[in-house]
Amino acid sequence: MSGRGIHWYPGHMHKARKEIEKVLPQVDLIIEVLDARIPYSSENPMIQQLRGDKPCIKLLNKSDLADPEITAQWIEYLEQEQGVKASAITTLQAAMVKKIPDLCRKLVPHRDTVEKDIRTMIMGIPNVGKSTIINTLAGRVIAKTGNEPAVTKAQQRINLRNGIVLSDTPGILWPKVDNPASSYRLAVTGAIKDTAMEYDDVAMFAAEYFLEAYPEEICKRYNLDELPRQDIELLEAIGRRHGALRSGGTIDYHKASEVLLHDYRSGKIGQLTLETPAMAEKEKVEVAEMMAIKEAEKKAKDEARRKKHSGKRH
Repeated sequence: MSGRGIHWYPGHMHKARKEIEKVLPQVDLIIEVLDARIPYSSENPMIQQLRGDKPCIKLLNKSDLADPEITAQWIEYLEQEQGVKASAITTLQAAMVKKIPDLCRKLVPHRDTVEKDIRTMIMGIPNVGKSTIINTLAGRVIAKTGNEPAVTKAQQRINLRNGIVLSDTPGILWPKVDNPASSYRLAVTGAIKDTAMEYDDVAMFAAEYFLEAYPEEICKRYNLDELPRQDIELLEAIGRRHGALRSGGTIDYHKASEVLLHDYRSGKIGQLTLETPAMAEKEKVEVAEMMAIKEAEKKAKDEARRKKHSGKRH
């Protein structure tokens, strides 16, 4: 992945955007499912563009795997936006999920007075737990679940029979992730298929961040007397502890990377969040600057090409 950002935009996602644009005018409320460990990186900027002034519930799912203190910061941060209500949930607790209809009614009170269903649309990137939420709300298996990204392929409408109708959308990963750090975080959590990335590269990114943000948890999980100074040293320590060795006793970095990423995704290292609101604010500025430079470079190239062609014609 080497910091270039991921270009991962299958045709069905372009189709999904068109379907969403068609259905949105009839929707009262949007439910966006985010990964509580990466609320900024798992947020879809397209939803902001498309929703206008429609109210929006942002569900921070997998909160059982995230740092509770940082999750509280995220809720406060997200709710600064007009019409947004944020809530931390885990699909492991059905009671939490079943509170969502009440949240919907609070955000669209005018629909509750008329005898009409509240029409909601649920969105989220692949592998964020959206299908499990739908099945819990419906009380039956409607959406296919799987620990593989991109299981939902088509849009469907589900009447929850409690005054709420849910439009499900395919899991959308936006056309390109412009922030390289977000690309890595999506890969660390498993939102991007493992085949679409360099495993060792992603593990190095995770290792560097964990050493800085969660040193105690790392030492405890891997039984380390002292904290490694660098990402590569951490992977070497994990390799030795877990027997991830090649013949001749050299470290098998791929195996050590797998151990680290699997331990993180399953919560074995602890409740670790990969980004804070302060980091997101800083990165938004950096991405905007980077995009402005790219745009200026593109304009300059186009202008040079135009001059070259017009010179040929004279």
